[in-house]
Amino acid sequence: MKRIYRIISIAVAVLALSAVSASAQNNFGFGGNQQGRNASAWMDKMKSDKIAFLSSEMGLTPNEAEKFWPIYNQAEKEKESTMGEVMKAYMELEKAVDAKKSDKELTSLMEKYLKAQKTSNEVDSKYVEKYKKVIPSEKIAKLFVAEEKFRRNQIMRLHRGNGNPYQPQR
Repeated sequence: MKRIYRIISIAVAVLALSAVSASAQNNFGFGGNQQGRNASAWMDKMKSDKIAFLSSEMGLTPNEAEKFWPIYNQAEKEKESTMGEVMKAYMELEKAVDAKKSDKELTSLMEKYLKAQKTSNEVDSKYVEKYKKVIPSEKIAKLFVAEEKFRRNQIMRLHRGNGNPYQPQR
């Protein structure tokens, strides 16, 4: 019975992912060229794997999954947005360092970068309260552990291959 719940949870999660997938393609600028299609396929595969992994690690029931995934997807969109701001601030700071800008300019850009990082880090805190309304704290804790495990697995896959962990090895 537990296995059936897990399979249903994964199916619900994959359906939730499909709604986010189209949005993510636009956010990352994937276009109609071959490289864009490969990147899009990679993102879809990675997100699908992530949802399956998180669902399994958290042990969500179908009822929990139905309520949890829309909130999680909303949090992920917000994280993508805040990470975009972090990267923008970082790139501005990096250019200023390379251009040997004044202390005043560097201080201002560092503050902008740190503020963007803080905003990005606050997303998880904000959503914990929303998660608590639909799943127990134990499963929220498992979410954070599972996300880190998944991230580390992706990094290891990248190191084993040369680039895209979903690219067929030749």
